[in-house]
Amino acid sequence: MAWDCGTGNGQAARALAEHFSRVHATDLSAEQIAQAIPDPRIDYRAAPAEASGLPNNSCDLVTVAQALHWFCNDAFYAEVKRVLKPNGVFAAWTYTLLHGDPALNAIVEDFYRNTVGPWWPPERRWVDLAYREMPFPFADIATPQFEIRLEWTLADLLAYLRTWSATQRYIKERGHDPCVELGERLRVIWPDPQARKSIIWPIALRCGRLE
Repeated sequence: MAWDCGTGNGQAARALAEHFSRVHATDLSAEQIAQAIPDPRIDYRAAPAEASGLPNNSCDLVTVAQALHWFCNDAFYAEVKRVLKPNGVFAAWTYTLLHGDPALNAIVEDFYRNTVGPWWPPERRWVDLAYREMPFPFADIATPQFEIRLEWTLADLLAYLRTWSATQRYIKERGHDPCVELGERLRVIWPDPQARKSIIWPIALRCGRLE
């Protein structure tokens, strides 16, 4: 059995269901749970990360996809230790800042750090650190490297950057879209709007065993 905490609409839980006979998928947001695709192997419930409602020593694996930086605290880790079986595994992952060719990287990083940087919440620092140096009370397991790789047009990239929570906060407080100016900067190095570039997100995976 596995527990996917912070499941959102269940993307990770559905993948886990291919490998586990039962998956418990929880999220604080009932609205997110309502969007999840039903699966007979998955039990979806709205519940806080610190109070899963699962029995003691019931899970072989606990996972957190793209959410650990919001609740890497003593109360959550105590819940994970309660729920895991002896020698059970805890795994959490996030994708870090995208990159492409050097010219693109310089512009996107400047936008990330300087334009919308002040609008990122403090917890974002754990993503920037690739989940290293964060509280992690488990025996680390070495993991391979993973990445997400897509071929995107400039419009695809700008649409994605607008979804950043920091970009949305900037728009709400400043009253204009910083991606308009960003698009003008990027067109200098991306003159053909139909051209596709490789966009890569490194995956930071932190995995450990309950001792």
